[in-house]
Amino acid sequence: MKAKVYFSREITPEKVVEMYRALGVNLSGKVAVKVHSGEKGNQNFLRPEFWRPMVDEVHGTIVECNTAYGDATTGVRDHTESHLKLMEEHGWSKYFDVDLMDAEEPDVVWPIPNGKVLKENHLGKHIVNYDSMLVLAHFKGHPMGGYGGALKQLSIGCASSKGKALIHSAGKTDDRFETWKQHASSTAFPEAMADAACSVHEHFKGNIAYINVMKNLSVDCDCCAVAEDPCMKDIGILASLDPVAIDQACIDLVINSDDPGKEHFMERVNSRNGIHTIEAAADLGFGSREYELIEL
Repeated sequence: MKAKVYFSREITPEKVVEMYRALGVNLSGKVAVKVHSGEKGNQNFLRPEFWRPMVDEVHGTIVECNTAYGDATTGVRDHTESHLKLMEEHGWSKYFDVDLMDAEEPDVVWPIPNGKVLKENHLGKHIVNYDSMLVLAHFKGHPMGGYGGALKQLSIGCASSKGKALIHSAGKTDDRFETWKQHASSTAFPEAMADAACSVHEHFKGNIAYINVMKNLSVDCDCCAVAEDPCMKDIGILASLDPVAIDQACIDLVINSDDPGKEHFMERVNSRNGIHTIEAAADLGFGSREYELIEL
């Protein structure tokens, strides 16, 4: 059977909750809600006020991990103290319990037996404290991965600082200062992302759901302190239990759009071999590129 992906052109906090309910899943126990908290200076990230009804619906805890920036001028989310301070400034701590999952070592290490590039994934140790996960992704471009959606949230998003370095270097180093000297090829990097994503999805299998919001469609990620303004009009909200299908559906909605800005957006995706992340994830078998789009 094709994966079901629900789609709405209306983008409101209330519609996000409606889309989640359409999935028919009950995320039980302690729920980790993975968001992108937004880098200091970024203008495009989705604010906590937008996500608040959805997080309240599942009584979730906002989870994040430190970045692996090698340059101290890139952002402030690469150290626990400054990262937590920024999450306060951005309002996350005002509304929710916030857990920086790799605030303390050691990392938890999960095996990836069939990984194409990585054989293990290093994650913030607090991830094991959760029974379920809700992945809330702001779908947009990305300077290195081409695009960012559900699969990026699963992989780079849940990886610890060391884990991020391993993904970016395709397993060569967990040193964030060295990883940028050994950045993986345009084939190995997306495959490493797919490997890492697989381990997280499989850990929460049956207790994980995905929502992608196609709003503020910049070619740059929310991790960019200086991001390019959106190049396309907002498209809508998607929800699925399949992380591969939901990302593929987002890409297809961009490609099939009549928005002239799609050329610029897809140039970013294709120049970074971004769709290969989806291809590799499907090949690993934890999702499908074949889907049924159900508009609500």
